[in-house]
Amino acid sequence: MQLERRRFYSPNYGNSRQIGRAIMIGLVTGLVVSFFRLSIQWGLTGVQTAFGYFHHHPWGLLPWTVGSIILALLLGYLTQHYPNIKGSGIPQVEGQLMGQFEEAWWPVLWRKFFGGILSIGSGLFLGREGPSIQLGATVGQGIAEHGQVTPVERRVGIASGAAAGLSAAFNAPIASSMFILEEVYHNFSPLVWLSVFISALCANLVSMQFFGLKPDLNVPHESVFPLAQYWQLVVLGLLLGLLGRLYQLVILNLGAWTRRLKWLKPAWYPVIPFVLVIPIAWLWPQTLGGGNELIVGLAQMQPGLLWLVWLFVLRFVFSMLSYASELPGGIFLPILTLGAVFGAVYSAGMAQLGLLPLHYLPNYVIYAMAGYFACISKAPFTAILLITEMVGTMAHLMPLAVVAIIAYLVDDLLGGRPVYYAMFENFIHQRPHAKLRGLTQMTTTIFAGAQLDGMAIKDFAWPVGSLVLAVYRGEDQLVPRGDTKLQVGDTLVIQLTGAQHLQEQAQINAAAHQSASK
Repeated sequence: MQLERRRFYSPNYGNSRQIGRAIMIGLVTGLVVSFFRLSIQWGLTGVQTAFGYFHHHPWGLLPWTVGSIILALLLGYLTQHYPNIKGSGIPQVEGQLMGQFEEAWWPVLWRKFFGGILSIGSGLFLGREGPSIQLGATVGQGIAEHGQVTPVERRVGIASGAAAGLSAAFNAPIASSMFILEEVYHNFSPLVWLSVFISALCANLVSMQFFGLKPDLNVPHESVFPLAQYWQLVVLGLLLGLLGRLYQLVILNLGAWTRRLKWLKPAWYPVIPFVLVIPIAWLWPQTLGGGNELIVGLAQMQPGLLWLVWLFVLRFVFSMLSYASELPGGIFLPILTLGAVFGAVYSAGMAQLGLLPLHYLPNYVIYAMAGYFACISKAPFTAILLITEMVGTMAHLMPLAVVAIIAYLVDDLLGGRPVYYAMFENFIHQRPHAKLRGLTQMTTTIFAGAQLDGMAIKDFAWPVGSLVLAVYRGEDQLVPRGDTKLQVGDTLVIQLTGAQHLQEQAQINAAAHQSASK
């Protein structure tokens, strides 16, 4: 076997150039997303201040309502004429990384930036994290396209920007990197993970200059959870799994349901949540937005059980209405908020039954966030890392793991699928992906027991027109030959040709991931 060693600073491997680009992507994305976050905060503060004024001067609600309708129609026009900025943006980024979708970076960047600020900053129950991922991806794409890069390096730039965007949105670089690698790019090759992690760290460094060192969800909590209460975590995980499956069913069918309203034009969708947010802002201004402040405040408010149940219903229903409007905004933070509120519901209910001391309510808020996100996204490891980083302590690792795994297993038994991948499938089936032509490149890693494990390259029936360009084994790169034997952990870089890129990628991924006995 011919072996060519290409270390981190080898010109052929290109790590030094890629690292420099990753640093630039992280720094620029950190600035963009930090201003995005600040603008949303200013918007939400302005809305809450305005409604405080309206309580003493109710006549101001009339011009506010008229202005809200006009703004909703303008945003509806924008999203329907530039559909690539709709929703969270994660399906679009995943489509780019899989070679099934392309978009120009600058038109999406500025429209997503201002559209997201106006949508989320107006008080709708939408999250900043999805738009932040797409904003970062467009920054990464723009920087990569201004250099002499290969198609693989361009995708690495997009992935690096996406991780940097999420890191700047949540101040959680490790979990952000894991989320992009596990849920969006599905790639752990050395070329990818190093660049992604460096960009996430650089973006977090910039974000900390704006928002400080305090964890994003600085929930005051009991540091030690008693072993005698662990059975409660199992019950909590079971309930979260059921609710998570319900969330998946509703969010994935929203598009089909809204399209049945023939009398309501898609450009008019935003009017409904923009009008409904007015009574919500009047009665419960602390619930507006994605939910950061609400999560942190739950432990301090300690409201009654009925109020918490109502809050969960309100957050669930209006977050769905907000997302159905197709405005720029994500579900990432609203999912965490729903989990946090249900954790408080569970804790308050058990306290009323005398089965739980109420002072553990903040603990259940933290654990339920991880469980709810784990089952909906089908990514328990990412959920545990994310909540650990956002809360700022490792004292909850074991309870987090119990709740996350139980909720994940329940959702899996009910037939749940990863919500972001399902959204990607819904998105890509509406695009002319089968007509894509030319060359694209994919990377995949061989799992233990897979069909390709121990197989020579020449012995596998590769899709017509595909070519194995490189085999990465640790920090080394093998020059692929017909008699090169593949093994567990190898990362393959494969060039594909023709129109059926998605089918070819699925065939190769199945051989690299699934057991040979299947």
